[in-house]
Amino acid sequence: MKLREIAHSRTGDKGNISNVSLIVYNAKDYELIKEKVTADKVKEWFKDIVHGEVIRYELPNLKAFNFVMDNALGGGVTRSLSLDMHGKSLSSALLEMEI
Repeated sequence: MKLREIAHSRTGDKGNISNVSLIVYNAKDYELIKEKVTADKVKEWFKDIVHGEVIRYELPNLKAFNFVMDNALGGGVTRSLSLDMHGKSLSSALLEMEI
């Protein structure tokens, strides 16, 4: 199944760092995502975009995860030639991941 079937996502940015949240629709799916969507898997998923470290923060009370991806925005908003300088589409891209 794709992540979009059991979760939604939001994206933020600061400089060359992208911050992607993953929030489950149903609390029962939190443990499944915790097991299947690791920082290493997210880094591999975004291997062509993210050139730095990926850190996963767990937010069990919110049934959510936050992935902080360093060196992910082509230098940052003021330096990137990307059409999506803020990386807002990364949340949709993450939801395409199969688990």
